[in-house]
Amino acid sequence: MTGTPATGQELAGRAASPGLAAGPVVVVDRVVAGTRPAGDPDAEAARLSQALETASAQIAGLMETVDAEAAEMLEFQLAMLEDEELTAPAREAIAGGSSADAAVAAALDAAIAEYRASQDEYFRARSADLADIRERLLRALSGEEGAAGSMAGAVLVGTDLTPTRFLETDWSAGGGIALAEGSPSSHVAMLARARGVPMVTGLGAFDMSRLTEALVDGDSGRVRFNPDEAARRQHNERAEVLAREAEAAKTYLGRPAATACGVSISVMINVAVPEEVDALDPSHCDGIGLMRTEFLFHGPGGLPDEESQYRAYRKVLAWADGRSVTIRTLDAGGDKPVPGLTVEESNPFLGCRGIRLSLRRPDVFRVQLRALARAGCHGNLQVMLPMVSVPGEITEAARLLDDCIAELRAEGREAVRPPLGIMVEVPAVAVTPERFGEAAFFSIGSNDLTQYVLAAGRDSPDVAELGRADDPAVLALVASTLRGGVAARLPVSLCGDAGSDLAVLPKLLACGLRRVSVAPAALARVKAAIAGMRLGDDG
Repeated sequence: MTGTPATGQELAGRAASPGLAAGPVVVVDRVVAGTRPAGDPDAEAARLSQALETASAQIAGLMETVDAEAAEMLEFQLAMLEDEELTAPAREAIAGGSSADAAVAAALDAAIAEYRASQDEYFRARSADLADIRERLLRALSGEEGAAGSMAGAVLVGTDLTPTRFLETDWSAGGGIALAEGSPSSHVAMLARARGVPMVTGLGAFDMSRLTEALVDGDSGRVRFNPDEAARRQHNERAEVLAREAEAAKTYLGRPAATACGVSISVMINVAVPEEVDALDPSHCDGIGLMRTEFLFHGPGGLPDEESQYRAYRKVLAWADGRSVTIRTLDAGGDKPVPGLTVEESNPFLGCRGIRLSLRRPDVFRVQLRALARAGCHGNLQVMLPMVSVPGEITEAARLLDDCIAELRAEGREAVRPPLGIMVEVPAVAVTPERFGEAAFFSIGSNDLTQYVLAAGRDSPDVAELGRADDPAVLALVASTLRGGVAARLPVSLCGDAGSDLAVLPKLLACGLRRVSVAPAALARVKAAIAGMRLGDDG
């Protein structure tokens, strides 16, 4: 680490989650293994077993309190903790006379280094999960209940931040994040944006030993440590301006979204769990552009049955009160493993994920399709297939859907045939959209499309600068998809993070996009920003 930031010194990094934060600094760097002398090997092995049980119980308990996206991350960690290969080196070291603390630190440090050095982007990204497991096990061995506590409204400062540390932090009193490394496309950054926590990554190495206070600007990507009174005053003045703007933006919630030049824009929301809609007013949006269904597949009872899925889908359709609801079929695989369904692959982002997995497991897929066909009787449902790469995947999914509807009707049950559309996240679809006219609609998944177009992993800080949704190549494929939709008379929307990025959104609208789906927390500011845009303006 280089020198200590002087009073008022400002460091520049990368904006990862918008907003301003000010508060006392809490350094969250890695836990150092204790120097406790080794005891009897059997006793040390028992300590390790107890720490594994404690860590697993903590993660399982945390999974019950978070949304679907966060639960997917935690599910992977739980599976790793249960993998005996991960802890085998530590057990061997303990048998050789090492303490459990030293054995865990050495074994996990070696595994983290191996993952980070991998040529496979997936394994490099998973190194963050291993670091998370390392911290949790060492805390359990030291007798701590969980992650080190943070004072209310603190700014967490460190080299990087683990997902569970973020999830275990109470952000209700504010606070922010400032990291020497990290990536704006990491899991933690996505969690921060979803919860409105200002975050800056990529500040570079700096001495964290004498930091007391920090001002975080998640819009510009700058952090001021140990600020003087003038810097605090300037920060507070800007915070007041932003607060007024946020309050003013709320006035747009009840209005239809339209640009300053009078072009109507449909603004929908993304949801992960049915309970999300309970606190939302359906009149504030044009429907749901993306409902993820992965949350249903992470329950303690294993894979969900038809009835539990039907109830979840029906709840959201009833809330929408006739507005369009697009429900995505299971998007498992990649960085979203599902126990009992997905399998380990050397390159899962390019493997059996999304619709590929569903078609390979028709026994599971048919249960979901039956639940969707039944739920469609209670609202304006559209069904969306993820990770479509070739037209035949639509044909096969449509055949299965029709078979399920015929079965339901033969059983005397009500069922409808909802429109069947596709995610546009594989470049092959965006390059030749005319081949996919069998779809009822296109929805651009900007996160994966960007990742695949630029060959830049979403979770990799080393290539974070490359993974921009406003890269000309990505925008060209957005425009290609929109032209394909017009030619086939199919509606086209976008449901990725790019729709909430106010620096990228004008460029998307300039491409011809007129339907966007955003996080509920971003709804007001997106509608307000649209009201100030003129489509003829540069940028």
